[in-house]
Amino acid sequence: MAPKRGESIDRTDEREEFMKKLSEYHEKRGTTLEEEPKVGVRHIDLFQLYKRVVEEGGYDLCSDTKAKPLMWRRFAEEFVGKNQYTAAQAFQVKNIYYKNLCAYEISNHWKKEPPPKEILEQVTAKGGNVMGRTLENYSRPPTKEELNLGTGAGEQEEETSPEQKTPKQEISDPADDQGSAGGRTSRGLRQAPPQRVLFQPDLASGRQTRGQMNATISPAPGLNGALSSMSNGATSTLANYEPSQSYPLSLKPVITPANNPDYYRNERKRKAEAMAGPLAKKYKNIMLPGTGFIGPNIYVRAQLALQSGIEKEEQYALHHLVKISHERGDRYRFDQFPGLADALVKKVMQVCGLFYDVDWDVSYDEDAMDLDDEMLNGLRGTSDIIRRLKDRIPKVTDDLLDDAAFLSQLNRITEAALVTRNMCLQQENAKYLVGMPIVRDYLAVVLNLPHHPGIVELQHYALETVEQLLLWCDVGTNDALYHALLAQLEGQDRGAIIIALRTIARIAMHLPGAKRLDDIPPETLQRIQAWLLVDDEELKSACLDFLFQYTSFADNVDDLLQNVDAEALAHHLSRLLLFGTKEERHAKPTSEEKEVDRTFHPVPRLARSVVEMLLKLDEPERSSEWLRMCFLTDRDSEMTQISLWQAYQGTFAPYNATHQHLIAGEFIKNVSTTFVGATAQVAGGNKYVIKGIKSRKVPVDTGLLPGGKGAADKGKDLQKCRWMITVAADPVRDPITGIVSGPITREVESAEWYRDSREMLKDILGNYLQLPRAAIKMEAADKTTYRCRWAGCKRTSSDFVVVDGKVSRTALFARHIQTHLPDGDDSTGKKHNINPDDQKTPSSTEKVTLQGLVDEKNDAMGVSLSAALVLRNIAKFMPRSEETAGLIEEGKAGTTSEDDLLGRVFDDEVTERLFFALTHARPIHSYVGSILRAIGRA
Repeated sequence: MAPKRGESIDRTDEREEFMKKLSEYHEKRGTTLEEEPKVGVRHIDLFQLYKRVVEEGGYDLCSDTKAKPLMWRRFAEEFVGKNQYTAAQAFQVKNIYYKNLCAYEISNHWKKEPPPKEILEQVTAKGGNVMGRTLENYSRPPTKEELNLGTGAGEQEEETSPEQKTPKQEISDPADDQGSAGGRTSRGLRQAPPQRVLFQPDLASGRQTRGQMNATISPAPGLNGALSSMSNGATSTLANYEPSQSYPLSLKPVITPANNPDYYRNERKRKAEAMAGPLAKKYKNIMLPGTGFIGPNIYVRAQLALQSGIEKEEQYALHHLVKISHERGDRYRFDQFPGLADALVKKVMQVCGLFYDVDWDVSYDEDAMDLDDEMLNGLRGTSDIIRRLKDRIPKVTDDLLDDAAFLSQLNRITEAALVTRNMCLQQENAKYLVGMPIVRDYLAVVLNLPHHPGIVELQHYALETVEQLLLWCDVGTNDALYHALLAQLEGQDRGAIIIALRTIARIAMHLPGAKRLDDIPPETLQRIQAWLLVDDEELKSACLDFLFQYTSFADNVDDLLQNVDAEALAHHLSRLLLFGTKEERHAKPTSEEKEVDRTFHPVPRLARSVVEMLLKLDEPERSSEWLRMCFLTDRDSEMTQISLWQAYQGTFAPYNATHQHLIAGEFIKNVSTTFVGATAQVAGGNKYVIKGIKSRKVPVDTGLLPGGKGAADKGKDLQKCRWMITVAADPVRDPITGIVSGPITREVESAEWYRDSREMLKDILGNYLQLPRAAIKMEAADKTTYRCRWAGCKRTSSDFVVVDGKVSRTALFARHIQTHLPDGDDSTGKKHNINPDDQKTPSSTEKVTLQGLVDEKNDAMGVSLSAALVLRNIAKFMPRSEETAGLIEEGKAGTTSEDDLLGRVFDDEVTERLFFALTHARPIHSYVGSILRAIGRA
């Protein structure tokens, strides 16, 4: 049977020992062992092959076709599998045994000396009789190379041993076998064919006469002798016949593109040269420009193309520079390519020529700077560049019709600005551009261009570039770039306003020392106060960043309070202290609640509406849902099986006619299935209990009831009805006289649990009070007096007074009952919904906190932090009178007069918000505390 794929080798300890001995044997013999030979897709197990061959009598017997015919084919079918290639695979299996195991068999099984490897492993496995081979009786057959070199047939016959002769060589001489038709020279050979008589023409005369022919044909005494001589001549000719020598064929490979690609390459080159014109043949050996060398890389090529000033080259350069600066901006640096930044800035400066009659040029010579009004100072920058620009004659009209040349030039300028913006996002490139004064001129010029739709994108790139550069440098109040940024605050572009505010606030941020923002127009301050009211978090954040930087100096605070509505600003900033906060409630259990509740609670009794929802489920899912609603797991608690069964039967027995419930045994098994860890046990003799569960104090909604809200209701507590009902009282028997006495009835709570207050109100009005629903009947019901029986309430329907006859007294009474009902999480606030017994139970205190945005260090961030910092600066640097300063030192700042600015800005409403943020908003409580200390309220 053929082995299965992947199971051809069984790696047992016996096989490993055999392979170890076999490897040592081959190493000692000097031959190579192939441990896991492969035939087709199968690996041959040498150990199993050796056992099978030895069982069949060894290699020589298995190779004997008479004793064991087709034995190697059987081995191939056994180890490889029967297929269409079994005949070829049989010789492969034989060759594997011959090369790896034949000598080992002779030495270990037959205990004889094997032939040398020169006449065993190093020759083919064809034939047999291996054990009888010696160096004297066996000659190594010639290889194919020796045959191709022209070894003669006679020499081959002399060097071939009798065992290696083919059947064709073993045919005996035909002359010896004449007359014996059935003779055979060797096993399985056919009889030699009869000898053919060669034609021998008569050379005596060229033509015979008719008489001579008749004489020849007629019998004569010497005819037999003539025939005998002719036969002997033919025999001698055959004996001396030698065939012509065969020569090996000399094959010439076919030339294809796969084996000789150079031939086709040279062929195409020859055809191209043949078809070339006379000019190409003339300059054949001359290297033309642009050929013979690789050239610069794409970075240098783009830079040189941009510096060339040629339109097509600029388009090529800017196209690649935009892509490079976007994808490789983290490694593409200006200091590695000197002149690239100058070329980009000069290209962007050409935008002035599109709107004004000006063509800027940069000079680095002090003497030549004042000669031309269009010459810019490349050493220190041009402070009056805006004045020079305004003095020029504008080109752009109001028709907004631009030609193709204008749009093409503007597009290249915008791409140059984009490349500059992308590269300055890297810190090293930003510092490099800061050291170029011409860059400030470029930014100031672009931000002061006349309004045009085509340059909106360009100005945004310039603003984003300014935002990155001014972090590393300072600008004065007389700088054109500073005034250009302030001018952006007068526009209507939200993006430009946000970037300008953020940039002004971050001027010289990475430089030592604080930066004072001067010459801020009052209109700008008023506009910023108005922007704080816009529902835009990004705009709020930018305005607060600006105000924080602006209020860092006392003089600026004085200007701010004089130019804006200080009271309104303080009120709004105090409200922003809680911007973006989320309310978090934390239950703080008392010491008694921290102990495990071990008290026994009766099994909750569900309302009819809840039971009807459970009846929509089939058993055992119905009982499982009821158990999850009314019970919970507790490994230290237990309850009797009879009490659990009675509670289940008391809930579903009234509906057993239409909805059959489980029997007792199946119900107890379902308890263990519903609660993991709950087991039925026998305790104290014959007391059957369920260990591991207890009844809930308040049942919960599982979220799987039909008609519910699903996951939204999961875990929600049910609501208990505290309506008092009248039940029969237990009789009291006197232990002495035996007389039965006592009240006949008593009032107890309904104690049914509902999913919501609407179902509870419906049952109270309909089942207990039996009030009519129609408004007309409600007026007729006013003749009857109804009493409220909710948790001891004493009010009746006659206590309500009808006004104008619009609403009946009974309807008002129904509304009164509705006020008793629990309403979600606010049920603890209902006056009459609290049981007197529950008031004795210590309740959990709930702590409410407001969580705002925090960073990775859990410190405050965002709008709330910025608002707190601005308020702190205002409170710290606010101008105060001597009286106010003395009150602050004494801690009596709250008693200031109405004329005092501090008291008007930080009034009681603002102070109340500050204290609320201090106690509830933990991330900013330390910053709020510094505000209160600054105003003397802490």
